[in-house]
Amino acid sequence: MSTLIDRSELQRRLGTVNRPILVEALPEKYYREGHLPGARHLPHTEVAQKAASVLPDRNAAIVVYCASATCQNSHIAARVLEQRGYTDVSVYTGGKQDWTEAGLALEREPVTA
Repeated sequence: MSTLIDRSELQRRLGTVNRPILVEALPEKYYREGHLPGARHLPHTEVAQKAASVLPDRNAAIVVYCASATCQNSHIAARVLEQRGYTDVSVYTGGKQDWTEAGLALEREPVTA
């Protein structure tokens, strides 16, 4: 069962030597529009197919998030990761909405023509 964490716990973890891997579980459009700094993209619908290439280390600390506290994509993705043998999976329950409402910046992907 994945651990649920809030923004202050996420920020504390991001400031440690064993910084977790951030994973956004939303469709590509939303990832490109803005994601937490350094986050990898792994849509919840593609976790089973892409987890091994996006997250090769099954023992790494992973924090999955999605759009907001009501979005379930991160919970779905975390469950599939655990079923695939990932051992340290957390869900940042507030997601991007909580992050941006706290005044924290998102990274954006460059738009390609």
